[in-house]
Amino acid sequence: MNNIKNVFSIKDLENLSGIKAHTIRIWEKRYNVLQPMRTDTNIRLYDLASLQKLLNITLLHDYGYKISKISSYPEDQIPIMVREIVSSKSAKNHAITAFKMAMMNFDQELFLNTYNWLTEEKTFKEIFHQVFIPLLAELGLLWQTDTITPAHEHFITYLIKQKVLLNTEKLQLVKPVKLEKVFVLSLPMNEIHELGLMYLNYEILSRGYKTIYLGESMPIDNLKDMKKHFDSIVFVSYLTVQPDKDAVNSYIGQMADQLLGGNTELWYTGWLSQFIDKENLSDKEVVFNSIAELVEKI
Repeated sequence: MNNIKNVFSIKDLENLSGIKAHTIRIWEKRYNVLQPMRTDTNIRLYDLASLQKLLNITLLHDYGYKISKISSYPEDQIPIMVREIVSSKSAKNHAITAFKMAMMNFDQELFLNTYNWLTEEKTFKEIFHQVFIPLLAELGLLWQTDTITPAHEHFITYLIKQKVLLNTEKLQLVKPVKLEKVFVLSLPMNEIHELGLMYLNYEILSRGYKTIYLGESMPIDNLKDMKKHFDSIVFVSYLTVQPDKDAVNSYIGQMADQLLGGNTELWYTGWLSQFIDKENLSDKEVVFNSIAELVEKI
């Protein structure tokens, strides 16, 4: 599973491009836009070049080009046209496709160029909510269907993390103006998916609060030590894959037993938060269904 994927099924192409497999077959038959390999049992298989071409064709098609016209262009002209379109100010809605192309080709330059073009018209918050969150949601589905490998996911999330960190550092240079409480952000033991938590740190800082970012795999005992330093704390936990969903409520109970008391609150979000038994929570424990919902509470 950790090997770089370089052969794709027609279902993989559908997942990555958003073009239905039936339509891809029609485009192949009528316009010869792709030339798949065939197994002994006549199952279509596609190489990375075919995937790249389909993503390019999809972007052109979304931009208004007819497939009959696209199919008439020389092979080497299509990527040039895509680059020109992606670089134009009117093509911001196609950023997700461009980022997926960057991911599949491990193309850092395309990622950075696309991001820079977005910043010409959008704030970092707008980029994260309008582009990165939908992109990450798509990556989750692509991961579940084995369309992408860990290498693809790590490549794109690392680049997004870089942008979060750069924008966070700018805020860290500004003195907090809201001193009534401190936000302590951490992930449970063995939880390594910290991009969502990193972005929450950015959002909280942008609202003038002091944050303590502790990151991944933080023991509850260490969180308890924070209460020696600050009187009023909001502990924020982002639950993506840990603890196991069957152990989530046990973890929530341990957090409450060891951390609640005084002016302490416990906030939870992330995919696993849906398994929290909300009926057993106190008024100091809050579960959020999304980043946007938590940000609205701050």
